[in-house]
Amino acid sequence: MDAHEVLEKVKSGEMPIEEAERYFRREPFEEMGYAKLDTHRKLRSGFAEVIFCSGKNDEHLLHIFGKLYEAEGEVFGTRATKAQYEMIRNHYSEVLYDEISRILKIEKPGKKRTGKIAVCTAGTADIPVAEEAAQTAEYFGANVERIYDVGVSGLHRMLSKLEEIQSANCVVAVAGMEGALASVLGGLVDKPVIAVPTSIGYGASMHGLSALLTMINSCANGIAVVNIDNGYGAGYMATQINRLGVRDE
Repeated sequence: MDAHEVLEKVKSGEMPIEEAERYFRREPFEEMGYAKLDTHRKLRSGFAEVIFCSGKNDEHLLHIFGKLYEAEGEVFGTRATKAQYEMIRNHYSEVLYDEISRILKIEKPGKKRTGKIAVCTAGTADIPVAEEAAQTAEYFGANVERIYDVGVSGLHRMLSKLEEIQSANCVVAVAGMEGALASVLGGLVDKPVIAVPTSIGYGASMHGLSALLTMINSCANGIAVVNIDNGYGAGYMATQINRLGVRDE
């Protein structure tokens, strides 16, 4: 339950003022010994804390997942393995897992989504990172248009979708190899482009470093670059931009 929900419950008479006071007097984080859950993050930034699942001990992951679910009524985890999903599912049957993006989540039903973010990939092999971006943005309340396999080796494919891309409040460009997609899109849209280099490519791509350097050195304007394979970071930033776009409509 977030601060807005607490205030609505007080307004409707469902929650006594004393209980609401206890809610707002809580510590801004919950001490778990091995983790300090930032329970006030949504209040400060508009985004609840999520879980980076990779490398976490099963017991720690389960307890963190449960605490965040209890606090927010929904929970989102990135870079989860299938084994972690099956472990969580034994305790929370409603949990969903996407093997492509490796996202683990429980969402509130009937969630409202607004605005529009276009998530584009250069190739099909970039889709796992793109899906991490797209599903992050959707979880945080944005509409997402997926436009996949529109890289520069066949520019006509991207141009056929240009009107859809240009109508978005923000564009996420996910590309490996030489990473040229972001530069092309940056020259064709009047909205911010978030470039995501991926580790897809042959030896000289250096696990995404070539794409990262191409994107950083782009001569097109309006491009911001996140780290290699960081779909979550791109989806988060795109949601912030989208919210500004919705606010200005």
